[in-house]
Amino acid sequence: MTGPVLGRRVFAGGLAAVPLSACTTLRPSRQSFGTAGVTESRFGTTASSEPVWLFTLTNRAGHSAKIMTWGAAVTSLMMPDRAGVSADVVLGLDTYEDYVARSRNFGTTVGRYAGRIADGRFDLDGRTVQLDTSGGAHSSHGGPIGFAKRNWTGRVDETAAGPGVAMTLASADGDQGFPGELIITVIYRLTHDDRLTLSFEATTTRPTVLNPTHHSYFNLSGDPERLVLDHVVTINADRFTAFGPDKIVTGELRPVAGTPLDFRLPKPVGRDLAVPDEQMTIGGGYDHNFVVRGPQGTLRRAARVDHPASGRRLELWTTEPGVQFYTANPVEMIGRGGVAYHPRCGLCLEPQHYQNSPNRPEFPSTVLRPGETFRSASEYRFSLAGSV
Repeated sequence: MTGPVLGRRVFAGGLAAVPLSACTTLRPSRQSFGTAGVTESRFGTTASSEPVWLFTLTNRAGHSAKIMTWGAAVTSLMMPDRAGVSADVVLGLDTYEDYVARSRNFGTTVGRYAGRIADGRFDLDGRTVQLDTSGGAHSSHGGPIGFAKRNWTGRVDETAAGPGVAMTLASADGDQGFPGELIITVIYRLTHDDRLTLSFEATTTRPTVLNPTHHSYFNLSGDPERLVLDHVVTINADRFTAFGPDKIVTGELRPVAGTPLDFRLPKPVGRDLAVPDEQMTIGGGYDHNFVVRGPQGTLRRAARVDHPASGRRLELWTTEPGVQFYTANPVEMIGRGGVAYHPRCGLCLEPQHYQNSPNRPEFPSTVLRPGETFRSASEYRFSLAGSV
């Protein structure tokens, strides 16, 4: 998407869904525009014997993104440094089985609701909705079997702008406690000018809430053994959603001024990590939702990340009202290629609505009703820049 959208939800006709059975009929193939194209290959098999497919998008510059149907997840994103050497700038794992057993939402599409909903409960149209919390205190990232743990249906979606893949999922009425049968599609596209774009559309059969996001862990050095402490971050936000000791947002939109969460000017990730601050202690580092400047529904820049050593630059543009900035605080595991992933090995920029919005009427609404179409667009724009 290259221009603004008019709003997050509009009244429209139903969303055309890709049949779920289509996943079993895909075959390795290639479609192309010029030197760009999409290839498909089998990446694994689910416990219910469904194939998991991996789509490789290659643009005319020769840069590539890999997206698998499990979790509609980005598994690889190859981008060049200032010397022209390409490296993978997202964290991932080697096999489908690894993603099932021990993924920390690497590259996934999170939903129905990103972040926490207090007590797993909210009122909607005079009725209390109780979500599946899997025995925990709160609902998190859509429940124990949310969108990130489902096998989506994938189909090639080529345009002149660049190679793409459309991922579709049908979420049943009552899935994880959420009302309404939901049909959701996210189109990933790698444009010829190195933008990874995401376009969401969804419809529902009953009033529900919806807040999907993208959860890639970025490391612009291309070497996940190097922590992101030297990445220079700018976030176009004057306020953030403060949370209490249980990491449930309080409803306060607190100014970033005078806190370690002030990224209005470019700042290395590691500069203020050790500054005494109640919010940083609760979060274990950066794990906060920032209120993006500008009108919701308009595609505008939310954040920028520079890696001075490599020259790589990433900008997030989104129509969403907020962005969750997360620095992989508790990650400690073996990742792709046997590399050890440690805390702060990557950073996430998750475009979304605010956490716990269903219980905060003062926040922008996440309610979706029958006859409406949810729409959201985000772009991760890659380029090269000098030292900051």
